[in-house]
Amino acid sequence: MTDMEMARIPAGRVLRGDMRGSERREIVVSEFEIGVFPVTEEQVAELLGIPARHPRRPAVDLSWFRAIRLCNALSEWEGLDPVYRFDGEEVHADAESDGFRLPTEDEWEYACRAGATGSTYGPIREIAWTAADGLRAPVDVGARLPNLFGLFDILGNVAEWCEDLVDPERGNARVFRGGGWNDAPAVVRATTRRGGGPRDGFDDVGVRVARGARDS
Repeated sequence: MTDMEMARIPAGRVLRGDMRGSERREIVVSEFEIGVFPVTEEQVAELLGIPARHPRRPAVDLSWFRAIRLCNALSEWEGLDPVYRFDGEEVHADAESDGFRLPTEDEWEYACRAGATGSTYGPIREIAWTAADGLRAPVDVGARLPNLFGLFDILGNVAEWCEDLVDPERGNARVFRGGGWNDAPAVVRATTRRGGGPRDGFDDVGVRVARGARDS
């Protein structure tokens, strides 16, 4: 299978924001690994048997449920213990598993910022694909500048599913972060936080896998 290139993210802390309000809180993250790129159509095709029309583009229209099944499939492919277990519509994560998983929101924002204190890690037109580029679909990964952790396309091109619920007290919607190819540049930020039902797929939401310790 095409290698899932991973970057090791050191432990650290950062102020996490939300573009909908002024509240910020400090988050502490343990060392973990995260994909250098979003998962591509080619990688999904190899794992799940879904045809790849554009092998190097980020895979989209993947529901949250399919995203975590993809993580389990990748774990099994690599001979690792799957993280997720299904009990009907409920999903349980094994914190001791060495397999692939979705990043938590805190991990995602920490990895996205890569030490930056602002809501982006560079000029948007240099680091991210947005609606300003006049696109009709995602583009091949890796064509714009990475952040200081070496992560490409973590802003723009596609937003990315995280493990977390949007609001544990208000239903089962799951979070996606970062903004995608059809979002205005002002929306493509490390603080951008939206969500959807776990069975919903979107043409501007993809997946970036993680491994290792969870945030503290």
